[in-house]
Order: sequence, then C-alpha cells, then structure tokens
Amino acid sequence: MELAQTLFLPLVLCLLSLLTQQSALLVSAGHHHGHHHHHHTHRYLFDWRPTKLFVFGDSYSDTGNNIKSVTKSWKYPYGITFPGKPTGRFSDGRVLTDFLAKFVGVKSPIPYKFRNVGVKHLKYGMNFAYGGTGVFNTFVAAPNMTTQIDFFQQFIKDSVFNAQDLHSSVALITLAGNDYSYYLAQNNSYEGFKPFITSVVNQLSVNLKRVYDMGVKKIVVTALQPLGCLPSSTAAFSFQKCNGTANLLVGFHNLLLQQAIAKLNNETKSSFIVLDLYTSFMSVLKNKGDHLGSIKFENPLRPCCVGISSKYDCGSVDHSGAKKYTICDNPKSAFFWDGAHPTQQGWLAVYSALQGTLEELY
Repeated sequence: MELAQTLFLPLVLCLLSLLTQQSALLVSAGHHHGHHHHHHTHRYLFDWRPTKLFVFGDSYSDTGNNIKSVTKSWKYPYGITFPGKPTGRFSDGRVLTDFLAKFVGVKSPIPYKFRNVGVKHLKYGMNFAYGGTGVFNTFVAAPNMTTQIDFFQQFIKDSVFNAQDLHSSVALITLAGNDYSYYLAQNNSYEGFKPFITSVVNQLSVNLKRVYDMGVKKIVVTALQPLGCLPSSTAAFSFQKCNGTANLLVGFHNLLLQQAIAKLNNETKSSFIVLDLYTSFMSVLKNKGDHLGSIKFENPLRPCCVGISSKYDCGSVDHSGAKKYTICDNPKSAFFWDGAHPTQQGWLAVYSALQGTLEELY
C-alpha cells in the first residue's frame, strides 16, 4: 500500500491541477489580433461556417470562470505570456479553448461568469468550463458537467441563443481527469477503478447526447491526456519518466470513449469528433525534433513553474507574501507550465499535432 500511496498522491495532485488546464491553443500571441483568413479558406468550400463556440469542461478549457479569491489561475505568474496578467487561465497564456476558437474562426467565447456584461459579448458563444470540475462532483465546489449544461439550457430557454445560433455552433468538451483524481483521493487505491471509469464514460456519453439534442451541430470531445505524464505524477521520478499504471487506466477510459462516440455517431450522422489528447501529448513529449516545423522541448516532463518544495506549487506565497515557487527563464522552452497544465507553447504544439482531426469539423 505504501507504494500505492507514493503513486496515487502525486497522481491525485496532478489530476487536480490538470483539469483546469484545457484552455489555451492560439497559434502565437502575434497572430491573436490578426484576421482569421490566412489558413481557413477551406471552410468556405463547405456547407456551413461555425459562428459560435460553446465550451464545457475543466481547467484545460476554463478561461476565467473560477472565483478569483481562491483560484491560483487568477494569481501571478499565471498569464505572464498572454495577456501579461492573470485571466483565470491555467497556463502562462492561452489554453485549448483559445486555439480551437482560432481554428473555428471566432474570438474565444466569454466565460459564463461575465454573462451579464452585455449581449454583444455573447456573439461568439460562451465558455461554461470551470477548473477542477468533472463529469461528477469533485474536490471543488464548482458546477459539474451536468450543471454546466443546465446553464446552457437556461440560455436557450431564455432565447439568448436561437436554433440558428445552435445549428452554426461547435461545442468543446474537456472532462474526466478530475473525476479520476478525486476517486483516487477518496479510495487511495486502483481497486474498483475500471467500473468507475465505465460509469464516468457512460454519464459523459449521456451528457454529450444532451448537448447534441439541444441543437449543436458539431461536438468536439477530448480523449484523456496521459495523466501519468503530468508533472504531478512524474515529480516522484525527477520528471524523467511517466507513471505507466496511470496511463494504462487512461487508455481504458479512451477506449470506452471511442466506443461511445462511435455509437453516438451512428445515431447522429457523425456529429461527434474525438480530439486525441493522449496521442498528441505523447507525440510532443517524444518529439526528437526530426519533424520539420514541429515544436521540440528539451526536457518536456519538467514544468516551468514549480513550488520550492512539495508543500508548495506554482503561484504559492507564504503569509508575508514571499514567493515559494520558481519560474523557468523562458516559458516557451517548456511543455508543461505547472503540475498539470501545458504552457501556451505546449498547447500550440498539441494544437499543431491535432490539425488533421480538426479538419474533420468541415
């Protein structure tokens, strides 16, 4: 059991951060304010053009929903690369949501928290994702996937979004990692893990179908990233190797997810697309720089921002405000930002690896 604990607790901690991480993929800060026409002309050859993006998920896609006073993503040094200050993104800059918005050709949708700032800000959709959340309830007192979809449903009932809006929209779903970290924290064992994974994927599938039934035309769902390669898992190995046990369980989740999506696509004329974060993360982590134009990281398992000891993490300060973490010289040189989330450059590398899949949106 002691061995089990050394594996679980890092995994638990890493998972906790991990789920807040799904949100930052823009091509580069320099391109952010430019026009969206340079490599998206193919979209106009098809029968539709997305005008809105709706996001449900965790820290991989949250762009600012969590409470400022208690969430590290609202504290320095989060956001130092983009936009230069914390915005609630769990990264030094952009997250998966931002990159997918860029691909679709819309601005990153505003977080649900800011829904009352004015209707004109809703024209690109809305982001309902909260860092730390799961398909079911987790460590954080924030809306799980079902509740996030309830918020969306209320907007439709209130006619904020109409049928045409939904028909020309894409949904992004980035969930489940936090469900597993929570399970491990509660049980401290892999006992019973496979039945739990089955229940998570079953509920995820029900929720995905619900979003489709509301009228969303295309739904992008992430396969689980290699949880055993997150820095919170690899710290025990000095950031030199991944935890194979954790990754085997991720593989089981992803297999069940692929089967569930195949079934849904059978019933819905292929409305669902899996974004394979496992394969894309692994291809970046293993990249030796032999692919022209691909992004290579020297020590990809070592995060840029780390606590000075296991008691602290990125952004930690003591009671007098003294920093209890270190930051690497150049966040662009690191794949991971903190214990669970990629840097903006890391997300860019993942986004680049996912280009072929994203083309299926059209």
